[in-house]
Amino acid sequence: MTTINVEHINAFINAAKNILNDVCQIEIATEKPFLKSPVYAKDTLVIIIGVTGQIKGSVMIGLDETVCFDIASKMMMGMPVTELNDMTKSAISELANMILGNAATSFSNKGIIIDITPPSIVFGNMSIESNAIKNICVPLSYEDKNIELNVAIKEG
Repeated sequence: MTTINVEHINAFINAAKNILNDVCQIEIATEKPFLKSPVYAKDTLVIIIGVTGQIKGSVMIGLDETVCFDIASKMMMGMPVTELNDMTKSAISELANMILGNAATSFSNKGIIIDITPPSIVFGNMSIESNAIKNICVPLSYEDKNIELNVAIKEG
C-alpha cells in the first residue's frame, strides 16, 4: 500500500474551497479528514472524476439532494432548484469539473502533471471499494449543509 501525501490531498481540499467560494459565494469549513470506504445512502448524488498521469485514482464528491439543489441554485444566480433534473446534474458536474481543473492547475504549478476524466454521476445506495488505494474522506460544510470530498489517489 502506498503512503498518502498530505500535500496532494490538500490540493483537492483547497480547490474545492476556492471554487465553492468563487462560484457559489459560500465559505467552506473543513472538518478532520479520515480513512473511509465510500458508502452512500439512497438520497446521495456522487460525482466521480478519475485522475490520471503522475497521480492516479479518483475523486468523489458526495452531496445529498437538498445540498445539490442549494448549490445548483447558487450556481444559477438564485434560480429556485427543487428537483434532480438534467440541469441540476449538469451544474453539479460542472462544479466538480471546476474543482478538479483547479486542482490540476495547482499540481501543474508544482511540476506534477495530471489529467482528469469527464465526470460520472451516480445516485442512490452504493459502495465503492478499492484494494489498491486508500480513500481519504474530507467532510466539508457550510450553513449546516455537508459535502463529502473523497480522494483516493496514489503517485505513479
